[in-house]
Amino acid sequence: MSDNTLPAQDFAATVSQLETIVERLESGELSLEDALTAFERGVRLTRDAQQRLDNAELKVRALSEDREGKLDVTAFAAGPETDDATDLGNDSEETPPW
Repeated sequence: MSDNTLPAQDFAATVSQLETIVERLESGELSLEDALTAFERGVRLTRDAQQRLDNAELKVRALSEDREGKLDVTAFAAGPETDDATDLGNDSEETPPW
C-alpha cells in the first residue's frame, strides 16, 4: 500500500478518524512535521469521504428515478405533531427534498 492509498473502511470509521485528527491538530501538541503528516492524512480521508458521499448520492438518484428519468420524490411521513409533509416536493418533480 502506498502513502496515498487508504485501507478500505466504512464511512463511519473514516469520519471517526477525521475527528481524531482534528482534535490532535487543535490540541497544538504536535510538532510541525507531525501536524503536517496528520493534515495530509486528513485531506486524504476527506477526499475519500467526499467520494463515498458522491457515490451514495448517485446510487440514491438512480434508485429514485422514474421510468422517464425524472426524480420520483416522495415525502417522508410526518409525525402527528407536524403537518409539513404536504408541503414537501410540490415545487417541481425534479427538486429533491434536501
